[in-house]
Parts: sequence; structure tokens; C-alpha cells
Amino acid sequence: MERRTKQREVIWRTIQQAGRPLGPQEVLKLAQQRLPNLGIATVYRTLKAFLEDRRIVVVEVPGHTPKYELADLKHHHHFVCRKCDRTFDVNDCPRGIKNMAPPGFVVEEHYVALKGICPDCRNHGAGD
Repeated sequence: MERRTKQREVIWRTIQQAGRPLGPQEVLKLAQQRLPNLGIATVYRTLKAFLEDRRIVVVEVPGHTPKYELADLKHHHHFVCRKCDRTFDVNDCPRGIKNMAPPGFVVEEHYVALKGICPDCRNHGAGD
């Protein structure tokens, strides 16, 4: 049974409203706008509990900090900004990707990560 605390509610609302995957430090920074005394240890404990409850999933892109997003999102991919390390959802999927496997192989799932520069970093030089 999940403990319902103000901290968990604020963290959950932060993840829901972000509209993109968030790392623990991003969750902390955004959640502290509502709950200034929130600490990183509470964020990590809460993320772990949400993972165990299957409310969120880990988004892992090699070479980047793991991020977390809602578990009930439809199939999608991600764009990672090389400057600010923020991750964004890409709601498109390459067509014919299953045909890229060698003959005789069966693709059961796939993941595509795009990397580049987000509009904030491109236009302003930083992504806060």
C-alpha cells in the first residue's frame, strides 16, 4: 500500500505535468517550486516507489542520465539535447524499422534516441 504524503503528491504532480522525461535533479528543482524543503533523498525514494508500483518507467539513453516518465504513455521515442541533457518525447516512429533486422531475425521491440540541440539551447545558449 502506497503512503500518501504531501511530498509524494507533489513529486507525482511534477512528473505528470512535465510533459517530458525528467531526471531526479529535474524532479527536485521543479517540485521545490511547490515544496521548497523537499530533499533529493525523498525524490529518489519516491521514484523508486513509483517504479515498483509501475507508475513510471526509466528512460535510458546511453551516455546520458537516466530519466523517468509516466508508464502509461503510448509507444514513442526520445530526443536528448547534448547541451542541457534534457530529454523530450518524439511522437513519431520510423516506418519499416522491423525490416532493418538481418534476414531470419525477428524484431520484438525497438527504441530510437535522437540527439542534438534543443530550441532553448540553440536560441539562448542554455536550457534551464
